[in-house]
Amino acid sequence: MLIEAEGLGKFFGVKPVFRKLDFRVDQGQVVLVLGENGSGKSTLLRILAGLLQPSAGRLHVGVEPGEIGYVGHQPYIYPGLSAWRNLRFWSRLYGISTDGRRMEEALARFGLERVKHEPVAFYSRGMLQRLSLARILCLAPRIYLLDEPSTGLDTPSRGVLQEVIHELRGNGCIVLWVSHYPERDMPLADRMLHLKDRSGWMEVPDQGSPESATSGPGLC
Repeated sequence: MLIEAEGLGKFFGVKPVFRKLDFRVDQGQVVLVLGENGSGKSTLLRILAGLLQPSAGRLHVGVEPGEIGYVGHQPYIYPGLSAWRNLRFWSRLYGISTDGRRMEEALARFGLERVKHEPVAFYSRGMLQRLSLARILCLAPRIYLLDEPSTGLDTPSRGVLQEVIHELRGNGCIVLWVSHYPERDMPLADRMLHLKDRSGWMEVPDQGSPESATSGPGLC
């Protein structure tokens, strides 16, 4: 088990985002995070990424911070740099070898090899999203936190994303994936985390082992 939360809660002031969330995620699992707007899906991923601190409860993430990769609503890309230089910057920041082959493969995987030396400021929204995904793939973390990663992607790029997720599962990585298209994305998931409402109910149905499913009332 790499991620475990007990009684996890987040408040902004006195306003609860969610309360008393209990869940765990094991190695090699793809988890689809579902919920209505405002239910705390993005906040949960930011907490798991270490970008926010929880207000209550216990959280265990069994990897080093540098082994967590996060793709959020902001691309975390420097517009004045090319795609190539962006990947080189992030690789150095994470202490990863700036091996040209690794960066070439990540860019080619998402169809950016022909524009890798062009300033990112001129990229479309979809191209920026593909670069964000290439960035996280290049960093090769053990936990992938993807907040609506298919936003702006065309059909071929969504297909590549699905292929990558299958490969990450096979490599023993964890993927937590926020999606607004559960009907399309559910077949890719091993489990589902459903934030039902702000009162904090959490359902974790496990397709492979029903006995691990948990749910609990979100009353403090």
